[in-house]
Amino acid sequence: MRILVTNDDGIDSIGLHVLARSMKPFGDVVIAAPDSEYSGFGAALGPLHQMKPDVKRKVIDGIDEAWSVGAPPALCAMFGRLGVFGDIDLVVSGINPGANVGRSVYHSGTIGACLTARNGGISGVAVSQSVDYFGVEGQGWESVLDNQQWQGAADVAAMMVGELVTDMPTDPVVLNINVPNNQAAEMKGWRRTRVGSEPPRAIERAQMQPAPGHTDTFHVAMSWGDAIQIPEDADGGAVMAGYASVTWLGRLEGDDPTQACVPAAESALDRFFA
Repeated sequence: MRILVTNDDGIDSIGLHVLARSMKPFGDVVIAAPDSEYSGFGAALGPLHQMKPDVKRKVIDGIDEAWSVGAPPALCAMFGRLGVFGDIDLVVSGINPGANVGRSVYHSGTIGACLTARNGGISGVAVSQSVDYFGVEGQGWESVLDNQQWQGAADVAAMMVGELVTDMPTDPVVLNINVPNNQAAEMKGWRRTRVGSEPPRAIERAQMQPAPGHTDTFHVAMSWGDAIQIPEDADGGAVMAGYASVTWLGRLEGDDPTQACVPAAESALDRFFA
């Protein structure tokens, strides 16, 4: 078993290092992570004609092989599938500081690496942990990271990965794990959850504001709405209530046309191609 560990926060992330060391009981571990911040890149690969990123060897305590890659996490996962870092059997991504729940599932680079791995026939496990006292506009980020209880997320991930690798599914899966910022013993338990439709606190409004001293140049200012209560059967609600959230992410597939199509639009196609 060879496990590729990546993230979207960069090769120097403590959460990445803790997660990689927690994977060592289950096989050979290789880190291949972006050389800088790629949060919010989702499953982006970048333009095909520019896929020649620098790959540099790194030294990380407790890990025999680690690489810094000048590319987003999804491309790290794709290179893993192609054998750049050996024959990879599983991709594990994280630990992300901040839960990847609800709408963020669509945009998370942490999850994007796992979705890309599954597209190549490899299962993926995404691991994220909520943050405490994090200002919605990013204030105090460094102090927030100082308060992260990384081992709690790593322990939950290790338990799940340990079971997964004993009987790897023939059809690859993507597991999205989110936990509160606690040690595992302090969590209330776990919930199998759905992807929520609402974030704990959504961006309510965005508007352009003139950039001082620059004609026809604007900044986009965003304002946040009030915090909302999310049901515990949703991923974000479970984490807010103190539980570890476990969500099995399905594939992006076409809907049943009898349930989801717009008949008038399809009729227009009939006329267009008549």
